[in-house]
Formats: sequence, C-alpha cells, structure tokens
Amino acid sequence: MRRPESGKKKAQVGGEASRRGEAFRRLSMLTMLENADFVPNFGNWPQRGGSSPRIVEWDGLPGKMSSSDHVEPPHSSERNDMKRETIEAIVADLREGRTPVLAVEDFPAFSEEATAGDPHIGSETLAAIAATLTEADIPTFERALAAMDEGDLAWLGFKVVYDGPGAVGNVDNEVTKKYGEAGSADGEPLVFFCNDAKEIVASRPLSPRDVFQAKDVTRGPSMHNDQFDGLTWASEPLFGKVRVWLLGASDAAVEVAALADHVGFHVVAVDYDPAFLNEERFPTAERIMLHGGNFDELANMPARPEDYVCVLTRGHMFDPESCIWALQNGVAYVGMMGCVGKNSTVHDLVVNAGISEADWDRVKRPIGLKFGAKTPAELAIAIVAELVDVRYRQRYSEAARAKHEASLGRE
Repeated sequence: MRRPESGKKKAQVGGEASRRGEAFRRLSMLTMLENADFVPNFGNWPQRGGSSPRIVEWDGLPGKMSSSDHVEPPHSSERNDMKRETIEAIVADLREGRTPVLAVEDFPAFSEEATAGDPHIGSETLAAIAATLTEADIPTFERALAAMDEGDLAWLGFKVVYDGPGAVGNVDNEVTKKYGEAGSADGEPLVFFCNDAKEIVASRPLSPRDVFQAKDVTRGPSMHNDQFDGLTWASEPLFGKVRVWLLGASDAAVEVAALADHVGFHVVAVDYDPAFLNEERFPTAERIMLHGGNFDELANMPARPEDYVCVLTRGHMFDPESCIWALQNGVAYVGMMGCVGKNSTVHDLVVNAGISEADWDRVKRPIGLKFGAKTPAELAIAIVAELVDVRYRQRYSEAARAKHEASLGRE
C-alpha cells in the first residue's frame, strides 16, 4: 500500500481547508478509468482507442466535451443491453441451426479468475455447453430477455456435467434434506432460466435434486454446487450491479473497495491525489482522478438515483462537499464516517449550503453496522455489511424477507 510522506500531506491540509469555502469552479478534469466494467454517466464522452488505462479530458461542464467525437458512456442498464445483444445473437443462431458462440467475456462465471481451483469448469466447459444447444433451448433464452425487460431478479444457469453416470446415480447425503431416489435427470449439460420467484425454464425436465440446485443460482451462483456427485453449477445474473461511490481514497476506502467488489458491487473511487488513488491501492475499482487538489469538480459529475455513496474523504476535509453532492443527486443511500462532533460541523456546513434538514437526515452517520469496528479493515466489514443490507431491502419485499428469515430460523 503506497503512502506519501506525512510531512507533505500535513502541509497540504491547511490549503485544503482554506479552499473549502470557494464556489465549485469550472475546471478541466482528468478522469483515469482503469480496469473498469463500465464508465460513469457524465454526459457525452469521446471514444478513444487503445487499452486501459483510458484517459478522457473533460472541460468541467456537465455533459460537454472538449472533443467533437462524442459517445454516451455505458452504465448499468447499457451493460444489460450488451448482454441482451449476446442473448439475441444466441437465439438467432439457434433459429438458423448454427452453434452459438458463448464467450467468457459475456459469461464471466466461466473465466479463469472465477473458476480458479475448480477442475470441472472453465472456458472450455462453456464451449462444450454451446455445442449442446439446439432450437429447443430458444424459450430459455427468450425468457431471459423478457426478464431483462421486466427488470426481474433473474439468472441464466448452467448445469455442468463432468461425470454423466455419476450425476445420474448421485444420492442424498446423511445431513441435508432428502430429494428421492433419482439423481440428476440426465448426464448432459443444460442451460436454464431461474428468477428469484423460483420460476425455472429449461429445454429438458429436471429431477427434484436438479431443481434444488437450479434454484440455488439465485444465491449467486450456487451454494451447494458440490453437494452431489458428477456435476456442478454456475450462473450469470441478468441484472446490473449496484454502483458504489467511494468519495475519498482513505485507508478505509481501500478496504471497502476490495470487499464491496467481492460481494458484487461496482465500485468507483474518487480522489485528487494519485499517491492515494492508484492501481496498487484500488486494483479492482474504477478510479476517477480530480484536478485542483480538492473536490470542486465533483459538482459536475452526476450520480444516478440507484447509486450508493460512501463519504470517506481523507481527514474528513471534503465530507461537506461529498454530502452535498450525494444529496443533490438524490442517491439511494449515503453514509458518512466520523464522530458526533465532526458530523455536527459537517451538518452546519451542509445546511448552510442550502441542503434541507430532511435531506441531511438521509445521511447515515456514522456509516456502517454497529458492532465495535475500529480499524480500516473492521470498518470495511461494517460498511459493506450495511451496503449488502440496503441492497437486500431494496430488492426484496418485506414479506419475502420475512419468509427468508423464517426459513433460517431467525423469526
């Protein structure tokens, strides 16, 4: 973890504090978007060739670029559009009697990273599954397209068979629920659709034991994929990730970025200092580098209503600007780190800037679940656990959550 010399940072703090009262300026912004699944929706962006890192010059005005070559950046729904194009191409190939191409880029559950250590699944498995697809599989993919139109929590699932006789002959164990005498319905791979309502669409019948494991794709990708012999399971979600903004490249943000990425959030880290915001500290996050030694440029970067914002600025120096930005953009969740005294000061600055008390009350403070976390790593667990809880409550009704808790004996 790279850290700058403390003396240098101390010298900058006073300058940062004196700049806080300035109006947000129209400055040029350099955004460094490296290793990103998609770029944030800032308006129109010029398309640049070459590989990561991608560098875009922005003139500081919302939606206005310094280049005449404009392109709208992909965001969560557009990522689904890209997956839609893949599924539509699969359907078209099957209608024409062609073997579709299933690429790891479109189905990352089969990537080397996702399958590391599993001898039964990988990119070659995906190619073998593609070779088994026929016109009978078209309804499965069409149901996936319909789910995307409906905004449903749904997945494409994959039954991966590595030992056909073993899969058909597998039996219940002594611990878990019993599913009858039949093992898997057959010893062949299968692509199927399943949503959170446990609706399953497939080209062939499933055995009770298969159904149990197919439903598990909703727990991403499966919780019991090694429970029965001869086969394993994988899945791809048909919905986008929730985007989490980490405002400030603090040590706590480093830990949050890694853990949030691991549990399926799309992480965007924002700061103005490359000594803190860099690939070494944030290898899996999208990184946005601000100009000017402050957070002024944040004002012209629109968030989406479904986004989450974690205010984690270094030394809390830009917590007020960060809270104002999050509340003005009406994000779904905003949380801020800090003690009561500091947060009271931030409150005064935010309200004096025109934010209502009602909006201020939307800021979760301090951020994270309460269980005595103190170190950056512990705080990350508290913060990401809260993000997971917020996401869970947004995605599922109160009745669905109650049913789930009852099934776990947590009524």
